[in-house]
Amino acid sequence: MLFQEYEEEIYRMAYVYVKNNDDALDVVQEVAYRAFKNIHTLVNPEFFKTWLIKITINCAINLMKKDKKNVQLKPEYDDFLGSEDEDIPLNLSLQDLIDTLQEEEKSVVLLRFYHNHTFKEISELLEIPLGTAKSVLYRALKKLRKEIEGKDIYE
Repeated sequence: MLFQEYEEEIYRMAYVYVKNNDDALDVVQEVAYRAFKNIHTLVNPEFFKTWLIKITINCAINLMKKDKKNVQLKPEYDDFLGSEDEDIPLNLSLQDLIDTLQEEEKSVVLLRFYHNHTFKEISELLEIPLGTAKSVLYRALKKLRKEIEGKDIYE
């Protein structure tokens, strides 16, 4: 039941990395397997969600490295984006922008702004120093700003 509470969030995080429904579902399945198999390694139960997100990121990156296929498919926008009230062109542009980042940068940006983690939580989750988490985020934001300047997102 606890895993099911975060299943949709895990799917969305996986989808950001693998960019297609089937692979994202494979990642969710792998995360469920690893979570159940390794639940005894979770020291603090209050960090269950953070622990699941870390497993998700690792599984998604491993799948991408393993497959190296990463074919761009047209996503099912309703399933991925959620609410009909959202600005779909803006979300698609943001997704395209995030895809320009390296994996570490993408992870930090998503954890900071999508999951609202603190820098301390990000550094623990990704097992990087606190200063590195900050510098990776600022480098990623600088890249995103340059990318935005080159495109007119609000056309």
